Amino acid sequence: MTTNPIVLQTAHIVNIGDIEAAKARIKPFIRETPMIQSMYLSQNVVKGNVYLKLENMQYTGSFKFRGANNKINSLTEEQKAKGIIAASAGNHAQGVALTAKLMGIKATIVMPETAPIAKQKATEGYGATVVLKGDNFNETRLAMEEMAKETGMTIVHPYDDREVMAGQGTIGLEILDYIWNVNTVILPVGGGGLIAGIATALKSFNPSIHIIGVQSENVHGMAESFKNRKLTEHRDGPTLADGCDVKIAGDKTYEVVKHLVDEFILVSEDEIEHAMKDLMQRAKIITEGAGALPTAALLSGKIDPKYLEGKNIVALVSGGNVDLTRVSGVIEHGLKIADTSKGVVG
Repeated sequence: MTTNPIVLQTAHIVNIGDIEAAKARIKPFIRETPMIQSMYLSQNVVKGNVYLKLENMQYTGSFKFRGANNKINSLTEEQKAKGIIAASAGNHAQGVALTAKLMGIKATIVMPETAPIAKQKATEGYGATVVLKGDNFNETRLAMEEMAKETGMTIVHPYDDREVMAGQGTIGLEILDYIWNVNTVILPVGGGGLIAGIATALKSFNPSIHIIGVQSENVHGMAESFKNRKLTEHRDGPTLADGCDVKIAGDKTYEVVKHLVDEFILVSEDEIEHAMKDLMQRAKIITEGAGALPTAALLSGKIDPKYLEGKNIVALVSGGNVDLTRVSGVIEHGLKIADTSKGVVG
């Protein structure tokens, strides 16, 4: 690995040394996820070599397990003894809970009172104590911070944390191990921990790798910040990519992203749904909405062909924790569209 001048600008936030240390630290706990070539996307969509990195097959069904595991493994013995706490209603909660269970640490997860029963039970199933506080995530986060002050428990942030970013960055090392001459990497973005870590790993190896972040048109705080060159909120409504439903990016993650990410693509809710359907139908992959964002960008035709045609491309499938009712709805909607098209053609 070489260190280039661009990466040096963000080395105080997270660097390749942090990521290599994270790789060694979390290796006994995580699954090195597969990377498969999609012949459909390669031959029929972009005329390049498209590989799907399947973090939906990670333990807990999401990449979030990597960052949570690295953070918790980095704590002092005193911090571990006092326990850990996090605010989450989704993948981060399960990543924290499973890591705590594996390491014998007490974990408390604060969830909104409206959190689905299934997610509460899944988190409890990993051994964490679930506390319901607040009508929305902001209220939940504030309640969690107050509990942390009262109890001395260490907060495990979902993205704006050096060790969390480094843990997610291990995906970048795995991509390079599989295909060292990758040209373009397409990643989903919420708070920015994933793309900050992976961008650091990739750009440390080769600064010419083109890194694309993808967000929903409805919620794209990081893309808006990237465009305005300052932290900016953005949320117009809900999104199928609920794992990336973050109105404003992290302070630390934004600083990395503004230096290391090359561009952002915004996709519609219909494009996300279409990508979820195509991944099921063409690649036999079940993904949540956030995990389908990179594929949605490829299918949308919004990426400049010069970064795709004849190139080696990696699109990350970040997670697969999707309700069966949502999967059913995507399939049903897809079948209705197909029936309508058939009628018109006939």
